[in-house]
Amino acid sequence: MAHYAFLDENNIVTEVIVGNDEDSTDTLPEGFNTWEDWYADFTGKTCKRTSYNTKGNTHNNGGTAFRGNYAGIGFIYDVDNDVFYEPQPFSSWILNENTWLWDAPINKPNDDNFYIWNENLYAGDTNTPKILGWEIYNIT
Repeated sequence: MAHYAFLDENNIVTEVIVGNDEDSTDTLPEGFNTWEDWYADFTGKTCKRTSYNTKGNTHNNGGTAFRGNYAGIGFIYDVDNDVFYEPQPFSSWILNENTWLWDAPINKPNDDNFYIWNENLYAGDTNTPKILGWEIYNIT
């Protein structure tokens, strides 16, 4: 079993399916080198395999990470780096090209509170360096 992501013309993931294992080539139709090629031909869409066990460019089970992150609908496929990553969550966040995850411009406080990012708070902070952006989320 393997997972495959289908991409639109802008390399945005539109669908993810469970398909044939990439190593099971004995049933691969003649004229195709990989299941990616076959699914692309069958659907008429660009197809890229994605690893259910990869997140943050790390394999969950200690294996080899594959294409940065498991693809989800709306994810971006970076052709040059052969990775999937989520859309940018906030305009101030920076794509980490080691993990292929988005990093906040300032670290979240390390305490027992729950925090959410507030882009307006960060953008409105006139202090240098910026210290605001994370705010406590009260679960009440």
